[in-house]
Order: sequence, then C-alpha cells, then structure tokens
Amino acid sequence: MIAVSACLLGICCRYDGKAQPNKELKELFERGEALPICPECLGGLTVPRNPCEIRGGDGFDVIDGQAIVAANDGRDVTHEFVLGAEKTVILLKENGITECVLKSRSPSCGVGIIYDGTFSGKRIEGNGVTAAMLIKHGIRVRAAEADE
Repeated sequence: MIAVSACLLGICCRYDGKAQPNKELKELFERGEALPICPECLGGLTVPRNPCEIRGGDGFDVIDGQAIVAANDGRDVTHEFVLGAEKTVILLKENGITECVLKSRSPSCGVGIIYDGTFSGKRIEGNGVTAAMLIKHGIRVRAAEADE
C-alpha cells in the first residue's frame, strides 16, 4: 500500500475544485493499493480555495518557521499547511505506509520543484510542506504528473 495525492486519483480536491488524474495511479487505487491523501483538505482548507505558494523558501523552511505559505490574496495559510502535513504523517504511520506519490509543484505535495511564491509561474528547486514533513519522518516521496 502506498499513499497518493488524492487529486492524482481523480478526486476533485485541488485548489480549483478539479482533479488531475494519473491513469496508472488511479488503477492502483481501484485495486485497493493506494490510500488517497489531500494534506490541504486535512489541514482545514476548502475546495475550491485560493491558489497558494511558499514565500521565503521551501517546505523545510516553513516547518522550521523561516518561510510562510500565502494565498494569492495575501492571507497566511501556513498553519493549515503544517497541520495538514502533520495529519498526513500520522495517517501514513497508522497505516504502515512508507511511500507516498505526490502531485508535482504543489506547495504541499511538490517534490523537488515548487513555485517561487510570486504567483508568476516561476519554478524553483524545493519541496512542498507535506513532502518535507514526510521526508523528515523517513517516508519516501516521489513526484507524479497528471496524464492530461
């Protein structure tokens, strides 16, 4: 059993209220081999919600209190992102899951590349808050894209 970003499984939980399904991962879910997670929803954010990006670093910096997660309207949603990441770790540990496939570029789930915090579409190296939290807890993460 692995955990997978719920939007990659066809669940409409992205900030824009849509899903971005990945056929291969969706088939795993349909066979009962993937646990859907949406850290942003677990942290209390709604669907839909304003787009969010990390300002001042990446997910590790957010966890260390050196950066924030902000919505495009300026609202600080750092607490919700950290809470969702913490709940994700608990959920995975309770289910004995040691691997998680996460949606690329997300401020929660991004692995290796995220947006730079300016809402300009510019990408930088770094991990989202949940990806960073999972790495800190020894859970293997990898990125996946939607099939589109």
